[in-house]
Amino acid sequence: MRYLVKSHKSVEQATADLEAAVREHGFGVLHQYDLRKTLAGKGVDLPHECRILEVCNPAQAARVLDADMGMNIALPCRVSVYEDGGETWIGMARPTALLAGLSQAPGLREVAEEVEKSMISMIEQAK
Repeated sequence: MRYLVKSHKSVEQATADLEAAVREHGFGVLHQYDLRKTLAGKGVDLPHECRILEVCNPAQAARVLDADMGMNIALPCRVSVYEDGGETWIGMARPTALLAGLSQAPGLREVAEEVEKSMISMIEQAK
């Protein structure tokens, strides 16, 4: 269900490299969350760095929504860059598994496979 790789980079560097890879693949970063900072602002101490990027390719998103408008609940795609056990990790929920669990609309699997292939490429490039 998830795709996860270890990176030799810091969370900061892996996040910056992921942002660049996202743009190179025709996607955009809609928002970036610094989960540690957000939780600290609410009085919760998260001991690990964690960045969550919401990424989207508008044309692919439109294809998903054309196939099943209800799939707006699965958009945009999210990629996490985080530290755990002194190591940096980059991961995502696989679009193929996520969308297959939510809808059987015709054409949806094809789009999910294309998006997943692109996202794996971005992650591999950033690691």
